[in-house]
Amino acid sequence: MREHIDLVEASTRPSKLETTPLPYGEKDLAPVLSKESLEYHYGHLAKGYAKRYNAGEGNADFNRAGSFLHNKFFPQLRPVKGANRPRGAVLALIEEKFKTYEDFKEAFKATAMKIQGSGWVYLSTGGDIKTIANHAVRTDICVLVDWWEHVWATDYQWDKERYLDNIWKIIDWDVCNERL
Repeated sequence: MREHIDLVEASTRPSKLETTPLPYGEKDLAPVLSKESLEYHYGHLAKGYAKRYNAGEGNADFNRAGSFLHNKFFPQLRPVKGANRPRGAVLALIEEKFKTYEDFKEAFKATAMKIQGSGWVYLSTGGDIKTIANHAVRTDICVLVDWWEHVWATDYQWDKERYLDNIWKIIDWDVCNERL
């Protein structure tokens, strides 16, 4: 059975990956993510997954999934401006599953803080908070938070909880609504 799955997965792999261009400037996510963090995270790491995949270097599945996840993560961010709260279908989903936005953030944080090492945390399109160890392609992502050390260490050092508290300031809820 696993051999069949591997053949199906291999037949659906793209021949070339591209990194989605940022819909904002390198300085626009500060103070949540600094220009230096964004340059390193997007310019070196995220683009590196696609580059290695396209060159046939390293683990193809890992690089493909890393590229996929970063292509979900970066477009759902926006510059800091005013109050930033979910609305529309995302808010309805959050309120249905968690009652309030504040309760959702607490549940999300509890799940994220249980991760030992690196990974991803996300709100699924079904309203569940899920994690991804390392990298893996998922088709049910609504809101995705990168939980790898490289995203928060430059700006927050050891305080990844503060990174998570601040990330909500730059989530583009319109993009997340489009995923529902």
